[in-house]
Amino acid sequence: MSVYLDRFLNVPPARLPEPDGAAEPEALLAALPALLDHREQVNEAGELVADYLAAGGDPLRLQAALGRALLREDRDFHTIQCVEATFRQFRQSGDAIFPIAAARYLAAHAPTVRAQNQTFHIARRLHRGEKLYEDG
Repeated sequence: MSVYLDRFLNVPPARLPEPDGAAEPEALLAALPALLDHREQVNEAGELVADYLAAGGDPLRLQAALGRALLREDRDFHTIQCVEATFRQFRQSGDAIFPIAAARYLAAHAPTVRAQNQTFHIARRLHRGEKLYEDG
């Protein structure tokens, strides 16, 4: 138990990015999906969000972009719950730490295999009565 507590509770906090505010908000949002296509982009994702907000970007558009990023990955209930909590906290406080945390969390878990989307498409086709394959 001691090793567990040392490892998972005594991790130093990540420093908040220092935004420059000079970037174009829409270009930053457009860059988010490509950023999450690569592993180990945690700091870059946080910086992107900080820059977006500092440049006067619309928080609702940012939330939508982070939501789309969440939905394209293979996600579980815990991931959805964590990202949703950051959205709620941001709406209540207006503190940029929350969307930065959401972006960092998504980047830490991206990219995934992204197979869930295929499962949803198969389920939709079956619901419509489509055949998935033909016997030859």
